[in-house]
Formats: sequence, structure tokens, C-alpha cells
Amino acid sequence: MAEAGEGTATDCVYKNPNEGVEDRIQDLLQRMTVEEKIGQMTQIHCSVSSAAVVKDFFIGSVCNSPGGTEDWAEMIDGFQTAAIETRLAIPIIYGLDAVHGNNKFNGATIFPHNIGLGATRDCDLARRIGSATALEVRASGAHWVFAPCVAVCKDPRWGRCLESYSEDTEVVCNMTSIVSGLQGTPPEGHPAGYPFVAGRNNVVACAKHFVGDGGTEKGKSEGDTIASYEDLERIHIAPYLNCIAQGVSAVMPSYSRWNGKKLHGDRFLLTEILKHKLGFKGCLVSDWSGIDKMGEPRGSNYRECVKAAIDAGIDMVMLPYEYEKFINELTSLVQSGEIPMSRIDDAVERILRMKFTAGLFEHPFSDRSLLKFVGCKEHREIAREAVRKSLVLLKNGKDSEKPFLPLDRNAKSVLVAGTHADDLGFQCGGRTKTWQGQSGRITIGTTVLDAVKAILGAETEVVHEKIPSEETLSDKDFSYAIVVVGEGPCAESKGDDPEPSIHFDGAEVVRLVAEKIPTVVILMTGRPVVLDTTMLEKVEALVAAWLPGTEGDGIADVVFGDFDFTGKLPMSWFRATEQLPMKAEADGYDPLFPLGFGLKFN
Repeated sequence: MAEAGEGTATDCVYKNPNEGVEDRIQDLLQRMTVEEKIGQMTQIHCSVSSAAVVKDFFIGSVCNSPGGTEDWAEMIDGFQTAAIETRLAIPIIYGLDAVHGNNKFNGATIFPHNIGLGATRDCDLARRIGSATALEVRASGAHWVFAPCVAVCKDPRWGRCLESYSEDTEVVCNMTSIVSGLQGTPPEGHPAGYPFVAGRNNVVACAKHFVGDGGTEKGKSEGDTIASYEDLERIHIAPYLNCIAQGVSAVMPSYSRWNGKKLHGDRFLLTEILKHKLGFKGCLVSDWSGIDKMGEPRGSNYRECVKAAIDAGIDMVMLPYEYEKFINELTSLVQSGEIPMSRIDDAVERILRMKFTAGLFEHPFSDRSLLKFVGCKEHREIAREAVRKSLVLLKNGKDSEKPFLPLDRNAKSVLVAGTHADDLGFQCGGRTKTWQGQSGRITIGTTVLDAVKAILGAETEVVHEKIPSEETLSDKDFSYAIVVVGEGPCAESKGDDPEPSIHFDGAEVVRLVAEKIPTVVILMTGRPVVLDTTMLEKVEALVAAWLPGTEGDGIADVVFGDFDFTGKLPMSWFRATEQLPMKAEADGYDPLFPLGFGLKFN
């Protein structure tokens, strides 16, 4: 649509894909008005977006919503058509949370949450998960994922513990290989800190939440990380160095504070450290309503908060709703000289760099041929492998000389019980289909009950009762019981818990069953939880399965002995919350199970 833009491909450097990215950026930047620049810095939610809004406000980005299949691509392409019909034809970039697969898209492969992937210690697996996720995201029409979370979680009371690979910085650093899966691997000699996206089957990645979000006092979401700069750099900044070395295109600041100062307004960390010292050349995008949350009370002193955030170094603002208010305030701040034009130009350069390197100017629209990859067999096999490798065996037999696992697949009668045994929503956890997650068969996948029935076959009687009756427990002659319990799905601050525990009276269900039948317990949690010592003594075997996603077959693969356990604890498993936060290197370290613990069959 050359007539919609200014000039043609032959006389506009920015439209010529054969020109260098930096030349294209400067050519386009000098053609842009202040209104067009501020529009590029604006990210809005799809529910308030329309062709008219994109055109009238020169919107630079639209962000996520739960979706369907092909209709989602149609929606994004509609916004894109409007963007390309503007004067300069600058494409939008569409972003979404894809934190364990394209988790809001119908039929997508849902991988284990990061806490489970950290238990695998397998950086190649993380890369392959990134590649699979990228394909399923591009199939939906989106270009940008707000992932990975590279927080180093120091306290399991934090509601986002499930999003952290480990309490160990080295483990988190190694698992950042998912960035190269999402974006593709940069060629040798690629400039340090410069964004990289390999092609149309890859997505823009966003490392988050810069920085120290996993180190807040008592694990409080949006809380305060009290630490020297040296400790912050050693523990929490280190994973970002790995992401930047892989050409990560975007970084998102944390809602939290460092020594009392909110990260969204911390120029020292966002500009002097991230952009200057670490050499990050990509886009710094705020978190959802990040500017509103800077005000106390929330939403107050809005103009001052906009100025503080932009001055601190934020390039694009995820509003996501009140875009006119933001655009008016930022325009006024620029016109008054309170925010210099050089800061606006720096922000827009970074946004355009992200868009040019992602190939959006050449390929702005969705590729419907990729829909065949959504939930495909190959991706589900990767997820199943991830489940197998994430399982951590914590106990195997009351007598160490008589291991209980692997289970006998020739058993005559087996009881499967617990709230999580046949609940795909609980198995996937938060941030699946909805923000907080939900219960039930919410998508396509295999529960533990499905997997057990498939592996045992018709010869074995499989009895399923979520909470077994006294009659069932007394009258049936079961060979063994599989009890699957855990936490309810949650996300962010709603998951903060001063006493992380098994929900829905799961421990009582375990006790009732284990008193009558030899029992293996499979725990589905996003963190270590309080384990009653009496319950521990009664069960024959205990497996930490974390939040495994859609492929429950991976659990059966291991507990029935087709594969051995290889997972290692990504976090110290505390005895009591009074011990938190735990430090593996500290004197007096006395966990129930230490960091790195994990048994095998042999």
C-alpha cells in the first residue's frame, strides 16, 4: 500500500529491506511527527483497540487477550491493516503472555511452568520449548511474547514462584536458553546487546521482571528487595546478561522496589545499568498498568508518574486501557520541555529497532499455514519429555531397601484419588486460558487419570474417586493407590501465601488413603509447600510434579518405570515457614529436602 505511506520503496530508505537497520531507523525517525512518535510508545489492550483507534492515535502496539484459533489472527491482521494504512505505514507489534506455551490459545501445547523446567536442569530442552512456543504464537498472529521470567525466587511464599526456574542464579542463567528458542540463535559476531529475531517462525522475547522481583521481603508480590547493589548484580541481574548476550529484544521492569524505590521509576537501574552498562539496545516495556501502580494511592499523580517512568528509561507503556489520557499527558510533557525530545527519540529508536529486526515491515501479517503446529504431536512430545524430566522423586519406599516405585502395571485393582488426578486446569496451573487459571477440562490434554488408564489397559480395574468413601477404602482390595493433590491455580499477588500448603484438604485425603492402601502421592504445586511429617511417614512414595501442563502421560511414563527420575529440586524444600527465606550456603541450613535433591530408581 505505497499510496498510504510517504514515498515508495525506492525513495524511502526505511522501506528498503536491503538497507541497514540503523539507517532505516534514522530515515523513518526524521519523517515522524511528535504525535506519531508518542503513538509508537503506546501499547493498548485489544478490547479498546480498533482500526480507527490505531489510525487516529498511531498506536505502536496492542497486547493480549484470551482467544480462539483462526479468528485471533484475523483480529490482529485487522489492527495491522489499519496501521499500514497510516501515513508512514508503521506496523503494530502484537504482544501476549506466553509463559508456558501459548497459554491462552485454544488447543495450544501447555508446557510445565518454569519451576518444573528448572527441575530438569536441561537448557537444550528449554530452547526446544522456546522454538515450539514461538511457532504456536506466530500461528495465532502475534509477534511478541512477554517471556521468559528470569526471576531468582528466594522465598516460596511469593505468588510468582511458579514463574521462577530456581532459587539458584546459575540454574536460572542456564535456562535462559529459551530466549534462543523463541527468537532464534544469533550468528557468531552478532553485536552484543542488539536485538535479534531469526525469521517468521520466531517471536520477539521479553526478559522480565527487571530486577530483583524474586527477592522481595517475605516473598511479597510488588514488594521491596533489600539488597546491596553487589548482591543485586550477583544474584538477580546475572540472568539478564545471558538474555542480552542472546539478543533478547525487550525487557520489562518489575512492579517491585529496590531498597524502597519503585523499579518503574528507577533511572539508575533502567538506564545507567541496563541500557548503558549492560549495553541493552532493545525496547524497555512497562508492565501492565505499571505507570498507574507508581502512584500512591494507585492512579494518583499521573502526570508525575508518566514523567518519572519515561525519564527512567521506559520506552513503551503497557497502559493498557486509558490511552488518550497517557498520550495527552506525555504530549504535554514534551511540549513543555519537561521531557526532552532526545528521550522520546531514544524510545522510538528502540521500538523501531525491535520492529525492524523482527521483520515486521516486510512481513506484517499472520501466516495461517502455521496453524497446523498448534498442539501438534511433535510439540506435545516435547512437553511430555519436559514433564518426565521435571519430576522429582522425594521418597521411594518406607524401607529404603524396598523401593515402592516403579508401579506394577499388572496390578488387578488400582485406586486413583485426589483433587488433581483428573483436573486439567489444576494440572496446568495459573496463566492457562485465563490470568488466574481455572478448574476442569479447560483445553486439550491428558490428566493423570487418563494416563494411568492408558498405561494399565483393560486388564486392570481403575477406580477413580476424588475423595474416596469409607466403603471404597474398606471393601476394595487395591494393589496400590495414586493420590494426586496440590495447590489451586493462581497467579501474581493472588498466589502470595504466608503458609504455602496443599489445598482442598489434600493432606487429609492422603492420610485417609495411605492408612488403608500402599500409596504414592503426586504433588502438583508451583513451589515447595508445608508437608505434614505424619503424612510423609504414611505414604510409600512422594513425587513433586510441579505444574506439568497438558501432557499428564509424562508422569505415567516415569512412575511406571519406562523412564527413570532425573529431576532435581530447583528450590530448597523447607520444613516450616519459620525457616524462610532459606539460603543453601548458610550455616544451619536444615531443609526437609535440600536444593538439588532428587532420588532415582537405581
